[in-house]
Amino acid sequence: MSQLPAVSNSPLRKPVSTLAISPKAGKITLLARKTWNVLLHRAQERGFDEEKHQAPLNEIVRGLDFNSRDLKIVKDHLRSMVSTTVEWQSPTTGETPTWTVSGLLAHAKLEKVRGEVWVEWSYALNMRNELLDPDVYAKLSLEIISQFSTHSALVLYEIGKRYSAIGQTARQPWQWWVPVLTGRAMDERTAKLEYRIFKRDYLRPALAEVQAIADIEMDLVEHKVGRFISELQFTVNKKVQRALALSNVSKPVDLDLVARAERAGIDHGRAEQLAAEYGEEALASGIEALAKRAEAAFPEPIRDPYRYLKSLMPGHAAAVVEEQTAREEAKSPEAVERQVTEVKQEWVKQWTAARYEQIAQEIEALPKSRQDELTTQLLENMTLRRVHPARLQCLSTKGWWHPMVRHEMISYYAAGAYGSEWNKPTAEQLLEIAAKGEAR
Repeated sequence: MSQLPAVSNSPLRKPVSTLAISPKAGKITLLARKTWNVLLHRAQERGFDEEKHQAPLNEIVRGLDFNSRDLKIVKDHLRSMVSTTVEWQSPTTGETPTWTVSGLLAHAKLEKVRGEVWVEWSYALNMRNELLDPDVYAKLSLEIISQFSTHSALVLYEIGKRYSAIGQTARQPWQWWVPVLTGRAMDERTAKLEYRIFKRDYLRPALAEVQAIADIEMDLVEHKVGRFISELQFTVNKKVQRALALSNVSKPVDLDLVARAERAGIDHGRAEQLAAEYGEEALASGIEALAKRAEAAFPEPIRDPYRYLKSLMPGHAAAVVEEQTAREEAKSPEAVERQVTEVKQEWVKQWTAARYEQIAQEIEALPKSRQDELTTQLLENMTLRRVHPARLQCLSTKGWWHPMVRHEMISYYAAGAYGSEWNKPTAEQLLEIAAKGEAR
């Protein structure tokens, strides 16, 4: 194997004709699309001159035991990329001058070299130039790509990035978006899919995921003919600020989840199907519950791990949705305002406690004669206010520092010495409290 150059931080330049690929048979899974993106980035980094590309497999995927049957997962994905025929198309009709159909990869090979597994791949001759040195492309962050958990959201992000400078995608019939976002070929089932179901199961979750993860914001625009939705497009806006610094280094695709499912006795294809239907978080939670149940073997061993896991998925998916809803509610303006108020109240509480102690120390530093004089004045004041006799007795016999009357003396003295605002912090004083908290 040839020596690989250092991987740069350049983004993935994904050709416009690869953004809306539509499978003619079979399906393109989320993990397959992520893996293909990483392979393409590595190929672009190597340069245009090479017809075949190689890389250590652990730099393409992670989460697998390369010395076990986990390699079957990689082989199946590579086999699918070679055998799945796709129509290469731009999200904008007529943007590319030619119509092309081929496999995602022309060939793939796994080979163990000096104890390390390497992957070799190539692209169809009619697509090679466009893939490795594209003229029109979307500039994508591989770190953002790695965070997506659904195929539809990843595709929407890639298309959105292509048109972020324009502000909107092209209009297409809503049926056109079905194979593009689902990664499934049009068949009898998808042909019968109603728009409201497509919107509920794919469009809305994808938009929410793009909003949560990506550096762009997208909104759905529906175009009607009469009462019926006929075409869809999306508005695209760049986010003002991205909280995290992003890297474009091609990180390995995480196959740990499907590998864990395979080890639990569930075919990785079925695991990916469950992940696509219920989400990766729900699948991870379900696999964990399956493992605990299998270990307990009570009241009897699990006969069909897949059926058992599938029965768990709706409940785990609902729990994930509930948790996500709670997180979103926590981000609402009302919740944020409430949190800010609570933080400010805590600052005021800390400042007030320190202020009381400061005043108490100031009184204690006074001559005894002055303290006695203040005690007499306070006793008269409390008598006029008809304070409970027990507290008056406590002040006259046990002194002002007793816990029952200490706060009375502090308030009385401070009001006379500093005025009625003595126990109300300024904005600057609260900032000092906040700074001390951050320093800790």
